[in-house]
Amino acid sequence: MNVIEVENLRKEFKSYSSRSGLKGAFRDLFTRNYKTIRAVHDISFSVKKGEMVGYIGENGAGKSTTIKMLTGILTPTSGKVLVNGMNPHKEREKFVRTIGVVFGQRSQLWWDIAVQESFRLLKKVYQVSDQDYNEHMDHVIKTLDIEPLLDKPVRKLSLGQRMRCELAAALIHNPPLLFLDEPTIGLDVLVKLKIRQFLKEINEKYQTTILLTTHDLSDIEALCERVVMLDEGKIIYDGSLEHLRKHWGEGKQIEFQFGNEIEKERLAMITFNLNVHWIKGERGNIWIAQVANPKEDMSELISRVVAAEKIIDLSIQEISTEEIIRNIYEKGEATKQEVYSF
Repeated sequence: MNVIEVENLRKEFKSYSSRSGLKGAFRDLFTRNYKTIRAVHDISFSVKKGEMVGYIGENGAGKSTTIKMLTGILTPTSGKVLVNGMNPHKEREKFVRTIGVVFGQRSQLWWDIAVQESFRLLKKVYQVSDQDYNEHMDHVIKTLDIEPLLDKPVRKLSLGQRMRCELAAALIHNPPLLFLDEPTIGLDVLVKLKIRQFLKEINEKYQTTILLTTHDLSDIEALCERVVMLDEGKIIYDGSLEHLRKHWGEGKQIEFQFGNEIEKERLAMITFNLNVHWIKGERGNIWIAQVANPKEDMSELISRVVAAEKIIDLSIQEISTEEIIRNIYEKGEATKQEVYSF
């Protein structure tokens, strides 16, 4: 059973462009120039009940626009959308009772009242019975560890505390489908881990379907087996995360910590005829070597670097999902077409 069905979905916006100078401003009073911006370009995909799907892409790729169409906030320019068997923007009142939504940069809680009062208001809005509310929310509140926060106004909560309360608010009516748009933005590691564990738990317990958009690919790796990758409003990949790693994650990363400052030009000279890409680490004298052909080049690379420079430490790792996806977006249209083809 498909919870989400999208077919040839498109969303276009008209953007006003002003003319320069006083003369241009005067002309704009009578005639305006518009251009059409296509945020989402004829995308098609489906999501089955109980799936946890990562919806990823660069800024401006069309992720949030898609989520807003799937939740009924925006009306599509063209195409077909069915979510929980309903058209989101035509059957809105009935539809919103079947979904939960968390936008990382927007709040559904009332700013100046206690968290539990917001919960009670949402309980009335969704017409949840006292028995269902108590049975379900007792578990949610304990799992997310927000019981000490219930008496506090939302404005007095930290970002991590507020996001846990936002997630709980989205689940008051125990929806079968949950949309999460950047739910862990700006959160510390411990809060992220708590939210991830909770999402896994509700997915296993209630078979809750989750569509997750985020720039933090560790969230995707922890929660989702399937990813949908968007670029300039088009889907360039829809498949398993493992399949993406298998085809684009070949190779190794070797992290070198040098005893002295060293420039990229010096490293390139040491490894001049090897298939190696160097990246500066975030701390100290650390450089990361990406080796495309580890069987052929790795031993030679290590022996050359160790012979030429003082090494304090080194570690060998698989190429991360974040690095794979960054490479796909950075390598241009030919690479994206190749990703799309498989």
